[in-house]
Amino acid sequence: MFIHLDLEAKEPIYTQLKNEIIAGIAKQELVPGEGLPSVRSLAKDLSINLHTVNKAYQQLKQEGFILIHRQKGVVINPDGIPEAGNEEIQRIKKDLRPMIAESICRGIEEEEYIEMCRMIFREFSAKGGNRNE
Repeated sequence: MFIHLDLEAKEPIYTQLKNEIIAGIAKQELVPGEGLPSVRSLAKDLSINLHTVNKAYQQLKQEGFILIHRQKGVVINPDGIPEAGNEEIQRIKKDLRPMIAESICRGIEEEEYIEMCRMIFREFSAKGGNRNE
């Protein structure tokens, strides 16, 4: 899996890393049970601080995307990603609000916004998507 980080972006590096790993899972470039590099190894490979990698990994663990084993290391959750419950749905809605508000402020119509969402959704679905099958 190729991880692209923009060190000049406003978005924190740990968030970018977390999002890249989630995208890899959604595209099935990373599959359940597959190992990820250790914190130190990934930090070295990406030339970033190991605490940055650790923060991304800890958030991914909390959200059920990965497991961290003392012996096995970091692995994509072998049981698949847990289905979104009410808490996750509410968090996703909350995260969408500023994007929708900005879109309205910038003159993007509802149908155009929805079509952008469909296109992005299809990008992930076309590559397999993660349906916990």
